[in-house]
Amino acid sequence: MVGQQPGQGGVSEIFQPLAADDPTTIAGYRLAAKLGAGGMGKVYLSYTPGGRPVAIKVIRPEFGEDPEFRRRFAQEVQSAQRVQGLFTAPVIDADTDGARPWLATAYVPGPSLADAVVAHGALPVETVLLLIAGMAEALHVIHGAGIVHRDLKPSNVLLAVDGPRVIDFGIAYAADATALTGSGVTIGTPSFMAPEQAAGRRVTPATDIFALGQVAAYAATGSPAFGEGTSHGVLYRIVHEEPDLTRVPERLKELVTRCLAKEPEARPSIAEIITICQSANAETVLRRPEDWLPGPITADITVRAAAPAPVQPPPPPSSAPPAGYTPPAAYTPTTPVAPATPPPGYGPPGTHQPSRPHPGPAPVQAHHYAPTQGPGHAYAPTQGPGRVPMYPGHPMPPVPQPARSPGRKGLVITLAAALVLGVAGAGTVYVISQGEGRQTEGGGSPEGTPRSNDSPDADNSPTADTKPEPKPTAYKSINLTAGYHLTLGDDPVRPQQGEDGGYELSYDTGGYLDAEGSEGSLVLLDAGQQGSLAACRADTRYTKELYLEKLPKGRQVCVTTGTGHIGLVTVQGFSAEDAPSTYMTVDLTVWRNSVGSGSGS
Repeated sequence: MVGQQPGQGGVSEIFQPLAADDPTTIAGYRLAAKLGAGGMGKVYLSYTPGGRPVAIKVIRPEFGEDPEFRRRFAQEVQSAQRVQGLFTAPVIDADTDGARPWLATAYVPGPSLADAVVAHGALPVETVLLLIAGMAEALHVIHGAGIVHRDLKPSNVLLAVDGPRVIDFGIAYAADATALTGSGVTIGTPSFMAPEQAAGRRVTPATDIFALGQVAAYAATGSPAFGEGTSHGVLYRIVHEEPDLTRVPERLKELVTRCLAKEPEARPSIAEIITICQSANAETVLRRPEDWLPGPITADITVRAAAPAPVQPPPPPSSAPPAGYTPPAAYTPTTPVAPATPPPGYGPPGTHQPSRPHPGPAPVQAHHYAPTQGPGHAYAPTQGPGRVPMYPGHPMPPVPQPARSPGRKGLVITLAAALVLGVAGAGTVYVISQGEGRQTEGGGSPEGTPRSNDSPDADNSPTADTKPEPKPTAYKSINLTAGYHLTLGDDPVRPQQGEDGGYELSYDTGGYLDAEGSEGSLVLLDAGQQGSLAACRADTRYTKELYLEKLPKGRQVCVTTGTGHIGLVTVQGFSAEDAPSTYMTVDLTVWRNSVGSGSGS
């Protein structure tokens, strides 16, 4: 999808009026204007109830009809909600299940890099260095959430007064899964693809580094490093030829040349990119002044900051509404997801992350405000009755609900019912407690009432109904070859040939882990989260497939089988490019017959 603010010109061209075929509200968001349209849908301007502008991207119906797109889109939105970086536009709300999938991000009042270069030409070297350093920080946070952007290009970089904003991360992954990509719908821009993308090979975070080098060359020269023309011609040059860097300023050549290395492993890391930008900078440190952009682009930002006022809801009717009147849908933001822990080796030490709370009963009343977690000021609504939004800085705890007693009337009804049934000589007595809905049968006592030791069926053993905790069995350094599977009930667990056929865990030759077995599921644990039996039991972010680009070394995956076993997979590495077979090396811990037993300590 295009950036939030495509196009040039004045306010009327940037904030286009809604057409007859445009919706006026989306899930309670009142639309103020249309910001643009692209290959995946339309972008609209709206506001939160507190008045903060947001950009809402509504996916095209053709994509929404593709079940594989919806599945991947839901995965990517969930991951994107954990991205809370200074140089990203945070995803604050989404609906992946509705008739028209959509997502809302913070509105960035600035032109895209593509629009800025087309309108005003190439950028100064100092601006390009600050641009690339900010984009590198954005990629650090995006990759830390397990996302590869896949479509990093000038139209997906917005220019704000305090730095760039990278948008649309992960959406290309969902679009690549649809049949539409083979029927005339183009996702991504060939001029900014990496060689491995053009050749159909595995995509990794290094793919985004190649695109970063292309963006740097474009920003500094005004044209793509591998030229323009037909898609096939551009992709051929990306794979087989060297870029044209004759117009790239000397201070940027090391940065661009290293990022555009053909082999992914030869490209610099994000930390190295920032160091290169620092060395090429004329100052002793990278400083981002208020006027880091040329004057004409800053003027464009001023125009885009003058967004139309929020659309006011209609006044309440003075009399009864007419027949057939349907009020607009309530505002319904989704639950925010905690930001991912950045990968080790970069940036300041991470802040303390509180442990996952033990799941308990949901509060009766959930109309409250709470802050988001992580850097930035991302608008992060909660989910509950009415789904009222929340803002950072003003947490309000849920209002506790006092326990309700049955009352005099309930007690009278209870005693009367018991007396009537007892007089009738019934062999089974039901004691009904109004307001709690509990009942016992065969003379038993309600929940929480101690049984008499004289009862013939009393069992005072503290472990009578509790199975002992299963013992973990560990298997180290399993080389799981593509096209093979693992069965967690085997001892020892060894790879067996076959990737389709109801297997519990298989390495599909399509480049993903697959839980095909009946009622089997996978859960990708957050980066830095320590896997355990308790963690695997508690986490419910189920999926059937996990692509390998989401599985860097050290990442852990919970496997639950339909046969009652739970496994924890820890990725240790992948085969080299020149290896005779394609495989991944994993450590596996298995808790057999552990589904539903014990407490999961």
